[in-house]
Amino acid sequence: MELLNIKITLPKSWLIKINITMKIRHLLTHFICLLAVLFFTTSNIFGQNTVGLLSYDQAQSYQGYTLFYPHNQPNVYLINNCGELVHVWVDDADFRPGNTAYLRPDGSLVKAKRNSSVAGDNIWAGGGGAIVDIVSWDNELLWSYELNNDSLRLHHDIAPMPNGNILMIAWELKSNEEAIAMGRDPETLNQVVLWPDFIFEINPETDEIVWEWHVWDHLIQDFDSTKANYGVISEHNELVDINYDTNDGKSDWMHSNALDYNPELDQIMLSVPTFSELWVIDHSTTTEQAASHFGGNVNHGGDLIYRFGNPQTYDKGDSTDQLLFYQHDTHWTNEFLPPNHPMKGNIVCFNNRLPGYSAVEIFPSSWEMYINDYEEFQGSFPPFELENTITHPDTFSFYSTGLSSAQLLPNGNMLMCSGRQGYMVELTPSNEIVWEYKTPIRAGFFVSQGEELELNNNLTFRAFRYPPDYAAFDGRNLEPQGVLELDAADNQCERVVPNINLEEVSLGFFPNPTSGNLHLTWDNGKIVRIDVYDLLGRQHISTTGNGGMKYLDVSHLEPNIYIVNIEGVGSGRFIVE
Repeated sequence: MELLNIKITLPKSWLIKINITMKIRHLLTHFICLLAVLFFTTSNIFGQNTVGLLSYDQAQSYQGYTLFYPHNQPNVYLINNCGELVHVWVDDADFRPGNTAYLRPDGSLVKAKRNSSVAGDNIWAGGGGAIVDIVSWDNELLWSYELNNDSLRLHHDIAPMPNGNILMIAWELKSNEEAIAMGRDPETLNQVVLWPDFIFEINPETDEIVWEWHVWDHLIQDFDSTKANYGVISEHNELVDINYDTNDGKSDWMHSNALDYNPELDQIMLSVPTFSELWVIDHSTTTEQAASHFGGNVNHGGDLIYRFGNPQTYDKGDSTDQLLFYQHDTHWTNEFLPPNHPMKGNIVCFNNRLPGYSAVEIFPSSWEMYINDYEEFQGSFPPFELENTITHPDTFSFYSTGLSSAQLLPNGNMLMCSGRQGYMVELTPSNEIVWEYKTPIRAGFFVSQGEELELNNNLTFRAFRYPPDYAAFDGRNLEPQGVLELDAADNQCERVVPNINLEEVSLGFFPNPTSGNLHLTWDNGKIVRIDVYDLLGRQHISTTGNGGMKYLDVSHLEPNIYIVNIEGVGSGRFIVE
């Protein structure tokens, strides 16, 4: 079969039209491509940010510097409220967080880390650490400690102490035979070993372990009367049921993920997410007393002196009494709160696994200074309900099954970090969003502005904001070094900061009259000077405030009329009764 060879001759005018049409189409194609390039290029300028600084209300946000230590990379970052890098502690690319970092008043950084490869490690689970470093502000290694062998491994958190020592959490390996001898039901041991937690305090000056506590010394069980620790669990809330297990019999039985030290009480708080509880133990004991049931300021040795979150762990109540759900970052309110702050000494935590969302809880413990112990009612520790739960305005968009943190700021705002989203948000007491930041890192690499990150792309264990007058910053260069995200537009901060008319700044204070605390509020997020005078012009108080809110102790003033002046904001009169 032959193919037909047909030649078609078109009129010359047709050829001209076709040629013009093709040129127009070609030009249109180029124009459309140019529009696409312009759209994607300028979307970072005119569109909403997807990473880095997302929003910022300078008038209401607490001013300071935020420290965070993202997963899947080795560095610790310090940013200002504009999301600009002001300092970074760089480490070798072979290391990963293990998992927290703390900035000390002298400017040194204490951080936990591990090798990126865990192949061949005898003990490994999520949150595993191995090494604790102290580095100077200029990133000079000052001290390093490693614990990662066949039977012991650091994990999750550390707690620098005022005396320079460091508290650490570690797993210690126990064989199935040892666990069974202590009363563990062998049917619930799905792995060949168990890793209960212990806490120890080390002195970096001498490398000496000066104190330690082991949960293994404080167990109870009602499974086998022929084994150790047999007793009635509901009658011993100070002990830990070795058979309470929500981790499917895995070796990582407790998975403790937070450690905090209270120097005023000389007590330690431990977050145990698999129990959905926080525990408090007495640190005033000797190591020998910590292994017993007597001694220390509270005279309970190393037994639990307070536990909260899930009374089912000691056979009290039922599921309706559970208040914490795989919580993270349990701690007493931090040291930057003024002494007269109404929530000073309360407990804060990130409540991860509420039904479909996460929240932050703030509540008082049952510590009673007059009896030097924690009060309990019918064998359980109060509170029995949570009255101050903080949720994101878009509640069900804020959810992280693990990681995460919460910090009550001195002006009453709450800084929250949803770890699996790498999302940090600051909320006012009236639940307004005044600052948002999203970690711009995927798999250890910075991403471009405009990119969308999915869940777990930018895991961030915690975020913590230090006030600008923190001693660590004295004499330090905190000039902005640019943002972390790539392809960011100029003046990122100005783009998201609402315009502030300083003429509209207002001052508020209550209660008025007062006999104790004066709660000052103003619409200026900067550090301001606050002065209190009597009507004769004599100065009685001179201090500073930050973030638009201050609790001022005026209880020492004589009954009279006083003038409070906030520099750059305004002044007003109040009465001391």
